[in-house]
Amino acid sequence: MWPRRAKKIPTRPRVGLALSGGAARGIAHVGVLMALARHNIPIDCVAGTSAGAIVGGALASGMPLEEIEAIGRALRWRDMGRVTLSRLGVQSNARLEEFIRARFTITRFEELPIPFAAVATDLQTGNAVVLKDTGDLAFAIRASCTIPGWYVPVTDDEGRTLVDGGLVANVPTAAVRALGAEIVIAVDVNSEGAKFLGPPQSAIGVVVQSMMVIQRTIASHQLETADVIIQPRVGHIRWDEISRGAEFIEAGVEAGEEAIEKIKSLLQPEPEQTSKWPRILRRRAAQSSKEKLRHSVRRTS
Repeated sequence: MWPRRAKKIPTRPRVGLALSGGAARGIAHVGVLMALARHNIPIDCVAGTSAGAIVGGALASGMPLEEIEAIGRALRWRDMGRVTLSRLGVQSNARLEEFIRARFTITRFEELPIPFAAVATDLQTGNAVVLKDTGDLAFAIRASCTIPGWYVPVTDDEGRTLVDGGLVANVPTAAVRALGAEIVIAVDVNSEGAKFLGPPQSAIGVVVQSMMVIQRTIASHQLETADVIIQPRVGHIRWDEISRGAEFIEAGVEAGEEAIEKIKSLLQPEPEQTSKWPRILRRRAAQSSKEKLRHSVRRTS
């Protein structure tokens, strides 16, 4: 009797979400989550930058999707910042940290049901700072959302001066891959740029659009490592129009739905590995039958 080989149990690859920054446009991430949930797409880990860190952190904390959607529709800038006298920024975003603590049931990385990483930027070195595994979730999200020049930079326990992660990794594909993702779904809410802007009419307009070109170029390199790219069509809406949450969510749902078939095809489990011996035995039996037929023909001739 031939020894039996253990069958390989089909397993699906680990799925990770990389959610981009994009200020108010980040609300579109909520719609993408709704589309994925509608089709039972599993999420095993999440990384987020800036606005993507807020939505990703909420998901990773186990917050029900209905609550995340409600926050996305009701969120306003006053929930995130207040005017400050600091020379380093117009506002402090300490209010965002308070907002998160009041609404998330889990605010420690160690306790999250889904592994999560928030990306910030070290203002001194220019390096990406990936906050994950241990520590304060609310502070990490706040750091990732600290838009330089507008919000006052924050300082972590290691003495690093941190600002918005969008400066170095606006689409955090590398961060979610480091969490163990085998399939990376990247959501980029800035892919359409700023359709609401015409040709620049001033020096400031030239600077703004030049910065957008640089950010999109950097993001294109980050998107190269993604397996699926979802790009909500929100280029006609300004980054500060946070009151248009319903439109952002609708655009996210639409873009998410368009990617479902590709995601499902990537999630198909590998076929079970069966023993080669049945095929070998069948081939030998066929060869034996052919040999017998040849001998029979020779005898009759």
